[in-house]
Amino acid sequence: MPACLPVLPFIVSSDNQKRSPTGDHAAIEAHVAKHLGQIADVFREVASESVHVEVLHVPPSDTRPVRTLVTLGMSDRPMAVPADADSPRHLELMMTLPRSWRLDESVKNDERWYWPIRQLQVLARMPHLHKTWLGWGHTVPNDDPPKPFASNTQQCGIVIVPSLLVPQDFFELKLAARTITFFGVVPLYKEEMQLKVEQGAAALFEKLIDGGVKDLIDPSRRNVAKKRFGFF
Repeated sequence: MPACLPVLPFIVSSDNQKRSPTGDHAAIEAHVAKHLGQIADVFREVASESVHVEVLHVPPSDTRPVRTLVTLGMSDRPMAVPADADSPRHLELMMTLPRSWRLDESVKNDERWYWPIRQLQVLARMPHLHKTWLGWGHTVPNDDPPKPFASNTQQCGIVIVPSLLVPQDFFELKLAARTITFFGVVPLYKEEMQLKVEQGAAALFEKLIDGGVKDLIDPSRRNVAKKRFGFF
């Protein structure tokens, strides 16, 4: 599975600016607003191409004190899911960030803050540009060999999982023509990705759960697969 794709630049636009999503996009935005909160900003690609992806930003609120990023556009097309795989064909992805995370026009050139947006864009375009698919438990490195997302973290890949930080009713949106599934993206360290390769997804998830890792992004969280005193 390709790990690194060309990335288009983004602009930040207030959701209150002249923008009128229609059809399925309007339904997705309404679903996000209903379960996660009002959309404040939309990270939009400057130049459109065959796979156009926007990233919606829901800021913190009294009832949900975190920031949430959700892709819009990945589910426009079905992924090339094998016939024998019990996995959604229409997917959107999300990341949950601490309320202190900076997300404004000034961060576009600062990867310490911008990389979650960039990573969501890369992942959302990947299945369609390369006729592949993403599903629960899939891991994707950031380039080959894996490179840290930014200077303030050693995390260099991701795993796709259902989010633990959203209401259960958010997981699926049933439309007339298809059902859209929303999965979370959890950043991983190199050793954690290697653990999955060597021992399987179950071993990775066991380590993450035992380590208290959820899908709230923390660039400096403990590496649950790093050897300490000769043991994991």
